[in-house]
Amino acid sequence: MADCMVIASGRSQRHVGSVADYLVEALKKAGCKAPRVEGMTHADWVLIDAGDIVIHVFRPEVRDFYNLERLWSSDMPEDQLAN
Repeated sequence: MADCMVIASGRSQRHVGSVADYLVEALKKAGCKAPRVEGMTHADWVLIDAGDIVIHVFRPEVRDFYNLERLWSSDMPEDQLAN
């Protein structure tokens, strides 16, 4: 498991791919040697595993479908969940 999970959205496949590319480069500059990346081929949902941090970048429709916020925030009050 990771210490932190980040969930973000891009507006299109190109935007998701660009955000993911930028994050991978930023992680490398920050000292993360080899972040693992999955999903860049289609760029609907890109997963970046940087060890202690896992980053998900979604297209909005895909983010709504999988709804990871609800899955990982079972103890969070309903009014604090992001829609």
